[in-house]
Amino acid sequence: MDLNASPLPEEDDHEEPVELDFGQDDEDHVESAVEIMRREREERRRKLKRDQPDDGPRPRPQQVRNDHVTQNKIGGYKRVKETPQGWLDCPASGQPIDKIIPSKVPLDETFNESIPPGKRYSSKQVVNKQRKAGRDIGLVIDLTNTSRYYSPAEWTKQGTKHVKIACRGRDAVPENEAVNTFVYEVLAFHERQKPSRNPKYVLVHCTHGHNRTGFMIVHYLMRTQLSSVTEALNIFAQRRPPGIYKTDYIQALYTFYHEIPESITCPPTPEWKRPSDLDLNGEAKQDDDDDNGEPAPSPDPVDDKAITNDDVLGDAVPFDQQDILRGICFKLLDFVPNGRANAQFPGSHPVSLNSENLQLLRQRYYYATWKADGTRYMMLIMRDGCFLIDRNFCFRRVQMRFPIRNVNDGFHNFTLIDGEMVVDTIPGGGLKRRYLAYDLMAINFSSKVKVEAT
Repeated sequence: MDLNASPLPEEDDHEEPVELDFGQDDEDHVESAVEIMRREREERRRKLKRDQPDDGPRPRPQQVRNDHVTQNKIGGYKRVKETPQGWLDCPASGQPIDKIIPSKVPLDETFNESIPPGKRYSSKQVVNKQRKAGRDIGLVIDLTNTSRYYSPAEWTKQGTKHVKIACRGRDAVPENEAVNTFVYEVLAFHERQKPSRNPKYVLVHCTHGHNRTGFMIVHYLMRTQLSSVTEALNIFAQRRPPGIYKTDYIQALYTFYHEIPESITCPPTPEWKRPSDLDLNGEAKQDDDDDNGEPAPSPDPVDDKAITNDDVLGDAVPFDQQDILRGICFKLLDFVPNGRANAQFPGSHPVSLNSENLQLLRQRYYYATWKADGTRYMMLIMRDGCFLIDRNFCFRRVQMRFPIRNVNDGFHNFTLIDGEMVVDTIPGGGLKRRYLAYDLMAINFSSKVKVEAT
């Protein structure tokens, strides 16, 4: 039967409505409403019988996503909730990387009818499997772009924190803001676990636990262990074979960290990716778990002529991390905030050259510089990135690292400078941003605010 056809009227057990006879002859007979209903019902029955072959069940209509199936009853047939493409044969999880376990998405019991008993992988089975290996999970980070695989309550009710960072699975790599949130959540969790004698682990999953999961873990390694992109990719591939197998993900990592590899080697598509899961070029499709099928918007091309001082620079960071960064600045400035001072910009402010301020020039020596026409920013340089601080004392991350003179000593960390972002005209045409630093507040956690200028 056609599940999309209108329901057939049921046979009436009560008396038929009275048909009124207005005296027309048989030749001029007009069908009553009841007769029309019966005739149309019979026509639908005959049509359904013609359309439905007797040699077997009708094929199910092709779905845009085979894992988007509601679980309900229509006409006596139960539509089964299907697993994501390639999920059944995809290995459940990899080996820990700095107490981070890469994993495919656990599926709740509503998927059980489409999963053989030996291949089920739910939150309970994840917990039991990791405990047998001596690992307790304290944080789960979900990178899928849907909520239909399981309820976060499956984790929270057993005391495990669940963080949702929705990332598109097709035609796009995770956004920079999502990466910032991921790295912060992992670092904050590790920090809270330091006093524990048996620190808990972080479970990270997308749909299959390779591309989006690997992308995030490589970013984490780059920001915490100062390895090269190639080294970080190899670490992930060893712990979660075959690693990231999407060329655009690998290329995006090299581009983000300003590295130019001699060549980019992309692992072959895993065997558990069925032939039907490959695109027309024979490559693996993007993880298909988006709640809407709309492709990710293409980034706007960068136009030098569009550069202005009013542009918003960098990527947003989590609010909790912003509070921590504010505290770091106060400590480097040897400043104890109180009340409204928490939100006040701690950098230098221009003053009018009035008679009152002229007295300052008589009291102390001052260094003078030219007036720059730009945007005021302080800059907090950390090992895991650089943060621009605007006049509202808000932080945005930019991908910059400052190596120490001795390369073997790594990068600057907890260094705070004050300055202004300007847009300069390049000889020969074009515009370029430059940050003009005019004050050093702290260097590598050593405050300089009370050091006399010489």
